[in-house]
Amino acid sequence: MNCKSNGYINCSTWNIGDFKMIFENYDVIVVGAGHAGCEAAAAAANLGNKTLLITMNMSFMAAMSCNPAVGGIAKGQIVREIDALGGQMGIIADKTMIQFRMLNKSKGPAVWSPRVQSDKAAFSSEWRNTLEHTKNLEFWQDHVDGLIVEGDQIKGVHTMMGGDVHSKTVILTNGTFLNGKIFIGEKSFSGGRIGEAASHGITEQLVELGFEADRMKTGTPVRIDGRTIDFSKLAEQKGDEEVTGFSFMNVAKPLQQRSCYIAYTSQKVHDILRKGFDKSPMFTGRIQGIGPRYCPSIEDKIERFAGKDFHQLFVEPEGATTCEYYLNGFSSSLPEDIQYEALRNIEGFENAKIFRPGYAIEYDFFPPDQLYHSLETHKIHGLFFAGQINGTTGYEEAAAQGLMAGINAHRLLHDEEPVVISRDEGYIGVLIDDLITKSVDEPYRMFTSRAEYRILLRQDNADARLTPLGYKLGLATNERYDVFQEKQQRIQNLVQYLKDTNIAPEEINDLLLAKETPEISGKTRYAHVLTRPQVSLREIIEHVPTLGGRNDLADEATRSVVEEAEILVKYEGYIDKEREVADKLKRLEDVKLSPDFDYNALHSLTIEARQKLTKHKPQTLGQASRISGVSPADISVLAVFLGR
Repeated sequence: MNCKSNGYINCSTWNIGDFKMIFENYDVIVVGAGHAGCEAAAAAANLGNKTLLITMNMSFMAAMSCNPAVGGIAKGQIVREIDALGGQMGIIADKTMIQFRMLNKSKGPAVWSPRVQSDKAAFSSEWRNTLEHTKNLEFWQDHVDGLIVEGDQIKGVHTMMGGDVHSKTVILTNGTFLNGKIFIGEKSFSGGRIGEAASHGITEQLVELGFEADRMKTGTPVRIDGRTIDFSKLAEQKGDEEVTGFSFMNVAKPLQQRSCYIAYTSQKVHDILRKGFDKSPMFTGRIQGIGPRYCPSIEDKIERFAGKDFHQLFVEPEGATTCEYYLNGFSSSLPEDIQYEALRNIEGFENAKIFRPGYAIEYDFFPPDQLYHSLETHKIHGLFFAGQINGTTGYEEAAAQGLMAGINAHRLLHDEEPVVISRDEGYIGVLIDDLITKSVDEPYRMFTSRAEYRILLRQDNADARLTPLGYKLGLATNERYDVFQEKQQRIQNLVQYLKDTNIAPEEINDLLLAKETPEISGKTRYAHVLTRPQVSLREIIEHVPTLGGRNDLADEATRSVVEEAEILVKYEGYIDKEREVADKLKRLEDVKLSPDFDYNALHSLTIEARQKLTKHKPQTLGQASRISGVSPADISVLAVFLGR
């Protein structure tokens, strides 16, 4: 067959008998359909690029291989940022949630974090449905075993069945599949996750091309038949009565919520687990990869916290109708008989049966200091990495990287400057900046403590921070931008009303007394009363009839306006101070550095600084200042050299 006669140029063919597959040239190829790959493919296609998503199994798009949940501490902020930019994770999580909780509500709003328990099958199905209705996006189910590289330029990928597929850019989002190896006690076998094959060939080729690779490890717990759990012995954990969700759009959410439960290990359980330590792949050294410090296996917790008599476990449903449960906190790679015996000695699980044992998985990753902040690699132009391939852990961290890789692949194709979110603009910016400037020595997980501007990076204002950018890029739709503008106007009007309007003592004093805070003696601005920590704006609205027209708190949009207006008034001083500090430090981000800058020519820099700067290739003076081993004195030398 002549490809040109069919309207295709530089296409390749694959023949098995009479079957012939013809590939077109693509703008973007995304390898892997996990959380990073799905966001990358959606972003690239929605921005108008001819995109091909290649995955080994189209039935498991955005699969929840570990816990069936989205969000959590800092992770919830990331999902809201993804949504604000025009990504998909927040919308899909809202549609498929089976429980919603706002974590950290007893603390300040800087660390409030939304989290949903998800129906994992519906989540994956909804992702596939979304992608199949995305214009410019095509699919191919196959194993990518190599890259097409000419000089320092990516030209496409090679698949096991389809042969060469040509593209201007490629985004690798291989998750735990690169040379993945699964461990259960003394047994081990190749796999990307249980029941699915590992991917071979890409790591070996990239290492030959000069990339540095290493190994990491993660794990997952047993899956339990809920019909065999005695829930009467467990502490029930219900969802919030008011369901906020992630998306700033009005997404219809399920009406019913399912409860989670809390259980505890005991010394007897620990003793049973210790019986298997001599067969643990982690303790016997058969696993060489680095595991996640903040989500350790149960055997690691017992070893690390030897003086602790018990550990808390979270019993989480895996769907709206399924009887399958996930035992959060009981991740293990011990022999299955040890896991089973220990499980049956947890109160409430005396008669428990399991669907499958827990296991550990070891896989390849590439230290992320080999990337620019755009997530494009230093060595191969047009090649991007996103997700666990960069040493991160978590669906949310992966999705954020996928979104940014998709955006920046598009920008590269159109000779536009990459989009780099700064540390004071989003947790996504903190995530990527940490990866690039600090690299990783363990699986990276986002926490609010990693962000120095937490008061600015709240979950409630992610749209104010990032929707204008998403709209400018073309990802946030006109509808989303209109919703955003209307909300911001309502917030501004309410804040101004609170600052300009007085309230009389007879209208508010009984509320103040009830909240055990001093009465006011004369007319006082609403904003001044609101600065008292004992009083909330919702309580004032519900108490004061003169605030009529603003008291429809049953409406989710109104509640979000009230919440953000209150934060802006209550914490105005703190917000202004943090903004001032961020603006001062941001001046360093305005000083650009060329990736070809010869640091070795500046002998006033320390040897370590020259080595680190040459390796990391920072794009700004601000990025250079955050690289480990680069001192303030080195930054001063660079600033002087640059005339700053």
